[in-house]
Amino acid sequence: MIAIIDYGAGNLASVKKAFDHIGAKSVITSDRDTVLNADGVVLPGVGAIGFAMEALKKAGMDEVVKEVVAKGTPFLGICLGMQMLLDESEESFGDDNNVKGLGLIKGTVRLFPSSIGLKIPQIGWNDLQDVKGSILSEGDYVYFVHSYYCDLENNSDVAAYTTYGIKYCCAIEKDNIFACQFHPEKSGEAGLNILRKFVRRVG
Repeated sequence: MIAIIDYGAGNLASVKKAFDHIGAKSVITSDRDTVLNADGVVLPGVGAIGFAMEALKKAGMDEVVKEVVAKGTPFLGICLGMQMLLDESEESFGDDNNVKGLGLIKGTVRLFPSSIGLKIPQIGWNDLQDVKGSILSEGDYVYFVHSYYCDLENNSDVAAYTTYGIKYCCAIEKDNIFACQFHPEKSGEAGLNILRKFVRRVG
């Protein structure tokens, strides 16, 4: 069973629908024990990182995510769910609380610079480049909606890049952690294949 974490800030229904489509058993849950006992865990996310991190903490899911990762359970972060894995985000700089991320991946989430000369947020399809991740395929076109990107300290954690004015990390793979800035559940057959490969890792 795959647990899709419900903390009030994720695009849950479409993620579950995608798993249903590929025949994978999943459940949307905010129950600690259900998440900890799942065979695989998914952390979706949309919106502002400050709100999402506060919601995650309020639900008690921040420590649960760390436990899940520490015990080696296959873990997938989607969109904001990828950004929250990092140490911090420019989106929260200047806030009174200066909200930090989960700190599971070393790096900072940065705003696309206006100098790229492109519309921000990036909305639309883009290709995966320099793919190293085991659940991704070179050249696949996937769907993005975001204004911030992940700037990792360790290039060895980068699973794929894409280019939108600048070339940036759009996917992460480190041990049992998988994460993608794009939305596999909205990326047609390419996205479904990514979820299928994740499910195979779950076993």
